[in-house]
Amino acid sequence: MSDSVSSREIGASWRAFITVPASQLDDFSPLFSGLGAVESLFECGEAEPGVMMWRIEGFFSAPPVAEDIAARAAVLAASVGVPEPSVTLEKVPAKDWLTANVAAFPPLTAGRFYVHGDHIKGPFPPGALRLKVNAATAFGTGEHGSTRGCLLALDALRKCGPRALRAVPRDKTAVLDMGCGTGILAIAAAKAWNRRVLAADIDPEAVRVARYNARTNGVFSTVQARLSDGPGDTLIKKHAPYAVITANILARPLVSMAKSLSNLLMPGGYIVLAGLMEAHESMVGNAYRGQGLRLVRRYRLTPWSTLVMRRGR
Repeated sequence: MSDSVSSREIGASWRAFITVPASQLDDFSPLFSGLGAVESLFECGEAEPGVMMWRIEGFFSAPPVAEDIAARAAVLAASVGVPEPSVTLEKVPAKDWLTANVAAFPPLTAGRFYVHGDHIKGPFPPGALRLKVNAATAFGTGEHGSTRGCLLALDALRKCGPRALRAVPRDKTAVLDMGCGTGILAIAAAKAWNRRVLAADIDPEAVRVARYNARTNGVFSTVQARLSDGPGDTLIKKHAPYAVITANILARPLVSMAKSLSNLLMPGGYIVLAGLMEAHESMVGNAYRGQGLRLVRRYRLTPWSTLVMRRGR
């Protein structure tokens, strides 16, 4: 997901949420998956010294069944042996939701990249690579630690000009954005290098939003958004190997994909791994080291961490 959240252009009117410690964020992040909800997560303070709490929310256009969500939470809690979190359900006027979202989506600068909603009309930083995201489809992007880390990594790679990119013919796909979400990272890569990018996501709505944003940013012919259930997708494998791969997902999915994603990377290529907490750096990094990759750079925007790893020749 090119963000730490999924985004949907709907008028949400109901909100369900749970609050869990940061250490359990990965465990409960699938709570609203497949329910047609706008998913969001954000930090909401310390329950006690050193224990940061996070809220996982789902926004719905119709009242969800609270018992079903509570049952899902119970199953997730039982699977990892932790107490079941309580589920809160409340009504939220759609107008207030959108207005608050626009207000909570200030411009983001990461190196030369400048991410802004379409409600921002300028002035813009001179020489910036602008990434415009429709405010109605950008819910949750105020939590920028993970996305910003990826953009900083792409900006650094843009400056050094990876040799692997020069090995990919101009008419071939050079970059893969796995779990593209709103498509921000795919669009950033397309603007940074003017190369073909494949953006893949398991969520049909994320693919639609990514296509919309690619068109809005003038890179629709360069960015191909694809519905995919993972790196084993036929089209993803067809375009491999890639010079650059971005995967802004979550720690455990990154670990499970370590072998398949690494196999898609060409010699000398780079992979940007994000969506993980600082506490999960070793777990994720070791999974990719086991596939012959080495860590070349790390970005920490507490509590998020972004790892840049490279396949040796």
